[in-house]
Amino acid sequence: MSSQAFGIMLVNKPKGITSHDVVDVARKRLGLRKIGHAGTLDPMATGLLVLLIGRATKLSNRFVEFDKEYEATMTLGKKTDTGDAEGKVIAEFQIGDDITEEKIKGVFSRFVGEIEQVPPMVSALRHRGKRLYELARKGIVVERPPRRVKIYKLDITRIALPQVDFIVACSKGTYIRKLCEDIGDSLGCGAYQSRLHRTRIGPFRVEEAVPVEEINESAIRPIYFK
Repeated sequence: MSSQAFGIMLVNKPKGITSHDVVDVARKRLGLRKIGHAGTLDPMATGLLVLLIGRATKLSNRFVEFDKEYEATMTLGKKTDTGDAEGKVIAEFQIGDDITEEKIKGVFSRFVGEIEQVPPMVSALRHRGKRLYELARKGIVVERPPRRVKIYKLDITRIALPQVDFIVACSKGTYIRKLCEDIGDSLGCGAYQSRLHRTRIGPFRVEEAVPVEEINESAIRPIYFK
């Protein structure tokens, strides 16, 4: 393939591999080294990953600004040290009769709009030059100032306790695992993120994405930014 290749590729990332694994597959299939991605997904997460091909890697900051949308599941009654299903359980709670659908919906409604979030330790943010997740692996916890993010949509699609399925549309910098934790704390029974599927990044949707097995030159699409 020409080293002048330029564009993006929408990939539907499966569970169990990293975003960088997908980039490596693309590099081998396309014969290019200059490939990156516009926003990582954890190994347990699935869904839309935008690959930047060739000179498009210089446009990563444009993609970072895009809003995102996810389908997610939170599990009530437990908290983990990572805020998701891959972490160690650090607290367990009884889900009492007071945890009704009405109460859950009421708490969810309080998180719509502009909110403050303390970034989780298992994030790629830096503290004195080190990634937070690198510190977390060593058992180090540091103070993280809260950041303002915006939740545009937060719709519950199913309640089957201890699980709650929902759709969330949010601004850049929003951590869904932290949203699950904060909702669980507000309910008084704890919660962690047990499923995450990214369906949209800006104008791009997962329905347009190709599976990893179909990564090839024909899947590259041009991009146009004013």
